Amino acid sequence: HVQLVESGGGSVPAGGSLRLDCSASGFTFGAVCMAWFRQAPGRQREAVATIDVDGTTRYADSLKARFTISTDHSWGTRGTLFLQMNRLKPEDTAMYYCAADWPLNSGCRPDYNIWGQGTQVTVS
Repeated sequence: HVQLVESGGGSVPAGGSLRLDCSASGFTFGAVCMAWFRQAPGRQREAVATIDVDGTTRYADSLKARFTISTDHSWGTRGTLFLQMNRLKPEDTAMYYCAADWPLNSGCRPDYNIWGQGTQVTVS
């Protein structure tokens, strides 16, 4: 079955870096869109970065200078999605979620249906 498991969260000082990992299984990499979302307390969930089936990456405008999404290119039924976060700020504090879904004919859908359990990032 499809499974996403995030890891790599933690507490860091402002200006520090973290890399989040999302171990994915149960689907063929390259056939699904994948993304990182985050949700801070009292705020709506927001998309951080996405990677399309052709490898095209997209970022929230406010984050693209500091965050990088990538995969390990294990184009089988297991692989890892990464989010490298640099120059972290206190406002980056949130629960970060990995998500995946099969694309629509028009491209990646905005509403993902497969989610991990989340990993907490705290920047002080």
